[in-house]
Amino acid sequence: MHRHVRPVIAALLVALLSACGEEQSAAQVAVASDPVFEADNRAWRSQRNDELSAAFGWASLVGLHPIELKAHYIGSGPGSGIRLAAGPARLGMVSQQGRQLFLTPEQGAGLSIDGKPITGRIELLSDTAATPTVVSFDEGKGQLASIERGGRFFLRIRHSEAPTRTGFAGLQYWDADPSWRIAGRYTAHPAGQTLAVVNLLGMSTAMSNPGAVEFERDGKPYRLEVLAWPDGGRFVPLVDMTSGHGSYPAGRYLDVGEPQGDTLWLDFNRAYNPPSAFTMYATCPLPPNQNRLELAIPAGEKNYRKPADS
Repeated sequence: MHRHVRPVIAALLVALLSACGEEQSAAQVAVASDPVFEADNRAWRSQRNDELSAAFGWASLVGLHPIELKAHYIGSGPGSGIRLAAGPARLGMVSQQGRQLFLTPEQGAGLSIDGKPITGRIELLSDTAATPTVVSFDEGKGQLASIERGGRFFLRIRHSEAPTRTGFAGLQYWDADPSWRIAGRYTAHPAGQTLAVVNLLGMSTAMSNPGAVEFERDGKPYRLEVLAWPDGGRFVPLVDMTSGHGSYPAGRYLDVGEPQGDTLWLDFNRAYNPPSAFTMYATCPLPPNQNRLELAIPAGEKNYRKPADS
């Protein structure tokens, strides 16, 4: 009797375990193939690619020039104090008066703002102004603007025919994983709190630090400081254990929305490279020490591989 029962029981156990395994596998497939989640990620990645490769996106940067004298002649010609990578040989003169920057165009340089020719000296309002000045040159293929970092002015030059743009190699990602979309616990800081953040130029800037977010992964707690851009948008710059081992060595950014009560969603599938991954002319803020995680996050954007590296 026992010799007959045992095989039957064993068969039932195998069938039961197999059925459980099938149910678990089906559940995993259902989660991994959530059509809304996948569609949202595809749309986000497509928008990210379009923004980077746009005519004047981050891949179009061709120059970052400090304003060090009272006046600089600028242009692509050999006699220019600030020599541009593209555009007219003699573009004009940039002069500094106190905390103001001015541009006097060279005759025949073909400069314009919003399609209107520049005929005389203009003030170059920097990126700290409500409406920064953007000057077009080279028949609209180039742009010149001023930025302010650490109390100093720089000229930022873009060109739609920049090699970094025309040779843009596209982006690579880890597979989208819903388990990396995590509800964190948000704690607001006192109003006006800032955090000293160093940028790629080695300058320390006090950035708005509205709060911090705590989350768990594999039963372990982690904490990240939330920063805010001058326009109010919130983001988390972070370094994790994939930095330099699959993701960009200097770290990645993660945009976050407004907290919902004490909950702040962190979708690491949308962690992305800062502009410095694509151009040597960026001034990106680096992740502060508080945001260096002893955690590998194989989600989001991988390190950019330039065409020469492929």
